[in-house]
This record gives sequence, structure tokens and C-alpha cells, in this order.
Amino acid sequence: MTDLQQKWDAIYSNNPGPAAAAQVLNQHCFLLPLGGKALDLACGLGGNALLLAECGLCVDAWDISAVALKILQEQAAEKQLSIATRQCQISADLLVKQSYNTIVISRFLDRTLCNAIMAALKPGGLLFYQTFTRNKLDRQGPSNPDYLLASNELLRLFNPLSVIFYQEYQRIGDVQFGNRNEACFIGQK
Repeated sequence: MTDLQQKWDAIYSNNPGPAAAAQVLNQHCFLLPLGGKALDLACGLGGNALLLAECGLCVDAWDISAVALKILQEQAAEKQLSIATRQCQISADLLVKQSYNTIVISRFLDRTLCNAIMAALKPGGLLFYQTFTRNKLDRQGPSNPDYLLASNELLRLFNPLSVIFYQEYQRIGDVQFGNRNEACFIGQK
């Protein structure tokens, strides 16, 4: 067991909380294909995976935490949903080219995976991505800038994809409203 797996297993063991889908997926699930294969990458408790399965997609959910995946499987069983989980340290070589109609990533950032993520999308496939920015308003999420997005960075990282939706409010206007800590992106291959 790696230190990283131990860290995330401890987090999910101590306070799993409810599995919630990312805002960008939840608010735009009407864009999902009516069928096909989806991947919830770095799924954690699997809120995205559960929503994708409820929408009729065949879902793979990958994470480093065995504890999180066990909780996800229990929730899927309660809802009578079939989700294929895989415990792994996510790397580019695991992402098979043109395998998925939809890939969802929330609150996970590994810039070295961007090309492999895009390659894993089938033509016309959708990428839903939501994660923390450097210009966030509070301490929620990581503090290490390696795991935080620069302004408009998702647009640059996934430039080959057609932009369907992008949101990054930062500190503009009334900061009491809107998701101020994360950027949200939907792109199509």
C-alpha cells in the first residue's frame, strides 16, 4: 500500500460524507449521450459514477482508495446500479484510446494525463472537468499550486477539444454567489 493510498483511505474512512456529483456534470447531464461507456476518473466516493449510471451509461470508476471504492459499490448496490470499479494509481498507460463516450473528472489534477484523457475519448465524446483554481476564495481544496489551475488553464490543457461550456468566476462581481473556487469545463472531441 502506498502512502498516497493510505492518505485517501484514511480520509474516506474517517469522514466519507455523501457521494455528490460535480456541479458541472449535475447541471449539464442533459448533454450526456443516451448510452455508451463512461469513466469517472479519480472517482472518490463516486458521485459522478452514480449519476452517470442513473443516466443509463455503462460506467467505470477508478480511484486509488479501496475504502472509497467499497463505499461506492455499496451505494451502487443499494440503487441497483452496475458500476465497474478499479483500484489503481491513475497513469496515462491505463487510458485506452477511444474507449469512452464520456469522461468525468472532479477535484483531481494531473497535467501529465491530459493527452491520454483526450485520446481515451471516442470521436464526439464529452469531457466534464471541474477542479480547484489558484485564485480561490477560501482554503477548501489543496494549497499546493501543482494541484491548482491557473486562470483559464483548462481551456489551454484541453485546447484540441471543442468548448461546450466553461466557467471560472474567480473574484468578479458579488463573490457571495457562484462557485468561486473551481473552474468547470465541458469539451467535445
